Amino acid sequence: MSIGREPASSRGKAFVLSLLLAFVFLPGARAQTGSPQAALKADLERGQAALAAKDSAAAAAAFRDALKIDPGNAAAHANLGAIAFFQGDCGAAMPELKSALEGAPTLENAKGLIAICEKRMGAKNAAADLEAAFAAMKDEPLRVQVGVELADLYYQSGDLDRTLPVVHELVTLAPDNVDLLFFAQRIYSEMADDTMNKLALLAPDSARMQQLIAEKLINAGDLNGAIEHYRKALAEDPRLPGMHFELAEAILEGGNDAATQAAARAELEAAVKAEGDNPRIECTYGRIAALQGNFADALAHYRRAYAMDPASGEAQLGLGTALAEQDQPQQAVKYLRMAVASDPMNASAHYRLARACRALNLDEEARKQTGLYQEIRAAKDRTAQLYRQMNRRPEPEDELPGEGQP
Repeated sequence: MSIGREPASSRGKAFVLSLLLAFVFLPGARAQTGSPQAALKADLERGQAALAAKDSAAAAAAFRDALKIDPGNAAAHANLGAIAFFQGDCGAAMPELKSALEGAPTLENAKGLIAICEKRMGAKNAAADLEAAFAAMKDEPLRVQVGVELADLYYQSGDLDRTLPVVHELVTLAPDNVDLLFFAQRIYSEMADDTMNKLALLAPDSARMQQLIAEKLINAGDLNGAIEHYRKALAEDPRLPGMHFELAEAILEGGNDAATQAAARAELEAAVKAEGDNPRIECTYGRIAALQGNFADALAHYRRAYAMDPASGEAQLGLGTALAEQDQPQQAVKYLRMAVASDPMNASAHYRLARACRALNLDEEARKQTGLYQEIRAAKDRTAQLYRQMNRRPEPEDELPGEGQP
């Protein structure tokens, strides 16, 4: 199927998604009274067997034979409609699917295929029928296909506000579908660009605009430029929520010397004064203490962060690392296992856990965690290369110094 045909709006964009589905309507709709039941059953079973063997021509012939015995058989009509649909012939599919619904009005899959055909054929009621089908579908692969057609319809009309929630649900339904991920990324990017342009028009000198510029510069790897614009944002609005913390993170990311750490701590203190403490602030305090080699202080900060939010992967990792650095591997393993469960793609968590397991002679687990660390690190290196090609930088992991082979 496709997302989409020539755009109806001035956006001029189209996306092609190949979502090939093995779609079969199972027999089971009632036969007409007095029909030769044995022959009808044999024809339907022969059609199903042909579909299983991917012989659509033989399947269609068997279902047509079934209709000679029972002209209103919903299963035969539905299967003939599905065969025509997946051969790209909506004109032939629609009458069969509608006949199926006459005999079995609750066939949700038939309604979904009809809605897709309506969209492809330019019917005015396509949007309403796609919306109804997407909400009602239980067959997950077909629901994804209906959702893609609905998202494409919204997108081609330039309605990003209605496209976004559908795309979000599609990515939830099929999180590993590369085409859906591509489409979602395009939608998110367009919405981000639209909102940024609107903000630039409405408030080009505002604190929020300066914050947005700073975040864009961080993505581009320009920490000095980001810090400058964070400071401009604070000059415009000293009480802007989260700004002191973001500035502290940017400063700390720019270097590990004593002056940098002191500047970052000053911003964290300002953040606490303005908004109160929180787990992220405590974790950053802990990170600074660890960079200074003061693991007792780091442990205290990470304990406070964990007490505030036991589900924080950052607090779990920091707590486990600080305990390990204080020669408490038995306690460290508990929190490092939590960190790995919270974020299975965190290479540092696997690395630290491998080291702690090795210290406890848990050799099998240590080998497993080392292997995972190496796989994730290699994958992230490949991702980093892609980001460099796009002149962007992925978000860094919070790592303590000394990481190498466990």
